[in-house]
Amino acid sequence: MHDDVAEAVLRVLRGPGRAPQRLLLTGWFSFRDGEATAGDVLAQQHMSAALTGAGIRHETAWSPGFRPGELSLETADPRAYDTLLFVCGPVHGPQVAALHGRFGCCRRLAAGVSVVDPADPAVTGFDVIVARDGTAGPARRDLAADAPAGPLPPVAGVVLSHGQGEYRTRRRHAEVNERITGWLAGKDCARVPADSRLATGDWRLCATAEQFLSLVARLDVVVTTRLHGLVLGLRTGTPVIAVDPVAGGAKVSAQARALRWPALVAADALAPDILDHWWEWALSGAGRTAAACHSMS
Repeated sequence: MHDDVAEAVLRVLRGPGRAPQRLLLTGWFSFRDGEATAGDVLAQQHMSAALTGAGIRHETAWSPGFRPGELSLETADPRAYDTLLFVCGPVHGPQVAALHGRFGCCRRLAAGVSVVDPADPAVTGFDVIVARDGTAGPARRDLAADAPAGPLPPVAGVVLSHGQGEYRTRRRHAEVNERITGWLAGKDCARVPADSRLATGDWRLCATAEQFLSLVARLDVVVTTRLHGLVLGLRTGTPVIAVDPVAGGAKVSAQARALRWPALVAADALAPDILDHWWEWALSGAGRTAAACHSMS
């Protein structure tokens, strides 16, 4: 394991007479109007694990927009800490600079960061910076590269219909889509919007049917309100949770019957527990086996 940034920071923290009694771990994920990227959060996990391993008491300040109810920069009392450690991202701009004023009583370090302008007050306010780039020293591996992480969750393709005006008063598309996306937001999965519409001038859309099949084939599960989300998902052997967005059932239900596919939910029966049931089935061996039987690849 390459741990040069974390190890360098720990050497500084372990220096004679300098061991922190209580440390606040921060980053761009701490700012109310900042952002929490996957890399930032993995860097936090890496540094937190290193601090724990070294026996250094610490807490993490999170943006209330990202993790409401947890410790934030606003609720953290600067007098309760003797050290502030900022990880990942650029040390640049007024938000980072403001930390030096609020936590002026603390020793302040930055780790695994990019230095854009060495004269920026956001940079000069730190007592120690162990940079990943932007300084005279060699570039270092980003903290996220070696961060501890849990098991990877499934990847869910989401293929939704927003039109189909031909169904008139039977349309339940807006309500159904809202319920599906709200339910998916609470699932531990990577969500991939997948539009079956093709276009040659829009990079966000597939240009050929084969490109769409290639995308769907790499998913673990498809959640769809489209007939072809169902048909093409099963064609590639990917389990599908099909929701018919038309009251009383229409072409999605008919196609599920034609394909003898059981994971079908009616618009008027849509509920989280039903979706949970089919989610567990689709990701199980039984669901994968049933989908594989439809594969033409």
